[in-house]
Amino acid sequence: MGQPVAGNPSQFMMERAFAAAGLDWRYLTLEVSPEDLPAAVAGMKAMGFHGGNFTIPHKVAVIGHLKRLTEAAELMGAVNCIFAEDDGFVGENTDGKGFVLALKEVMEPEGKKVVLLGAGGAARAIAVELGLNKVASIDVVNRDAGRGRDLANLLSQRVGIASKWIPWNGMHELPEDADLVINGTSIGLNDASAMVPVNVDTFRDSMLVADVIFNPPETAFLQAAQDAGCQTIDGLGMLVNQGAIGFKIWTGIDPDPAVMREALEEYLGI
Repeated sequence: MGQPVAGNPSQFMMERAFAAAGLDWRYLTLEVSPEDLPAAVAGMKAMGFHGGNFTIPHKVAVIGHLKRLTEAAELMGAVNCIFAEDDGFVGENTDGKGFVLALKEVMEPEGKKVVLLGAGGAARAIAVELGLNKVASIDVVNRDAGRGRDLANLLSQRVGIASKWIPWNGMHELPEDADLVINGTSIGLNDASAMVPVNVDTFRDSMLVADVIFNPPETAFLQAAQDAGCQTIDGLGMLVNQGAIGFKIWTGIDPDPAVMREALEEYLGI
């Protein structure tokens, strides 16, 4: 559920995964306005939905209509996945978990120094999960001081890792000792030419560089990192993994991630 939801690939991906697992299930893409959110959640309960996903602008507002939150969702203050439990729904956030699963295919996060570009919903989810996976530190680079400081304080005070806000003024210079650099902003979404404002001369081939953008998966940010010799992770892995986590929560069955990625690539024409 969200507004707008046109062009969202999740239904195509999830229904392919249901079919591959032999499940006669449906995943619906529903455009719901903020004023209709309470009725929509009540309708899900009345109709016996196993759960669902929520996107902008409902990730925070839906919390007031849930029975409880998981630890990660409570820390993030946002929900993108709910599942049925007894007489209500439980709120979870799978965005950060999806990112960490993709990361662990190439790097163990424990002890790593992270530069996170952005402090919005996706960045916040990723930061909390990286903190729970014991990274050494996270530099939160963000233009808005309130959001940046809030996230850095959350990480330091409640998650227990070293974190600080760094103002994002002009072209950001990456520190030489960064192990992992993440674009957690929406820059590049549906625009392969849009470049995250970082000084590309400060990329080092020792850095792993990741982007949350899944369309296009080959962003200008990742291309610049590859040109500098960096290993990269695109946003498709995060999307597949967060979908797979939700699938398992709702069905109790492990999906085939290869089927899910193939469906995404078909939908996006990659």
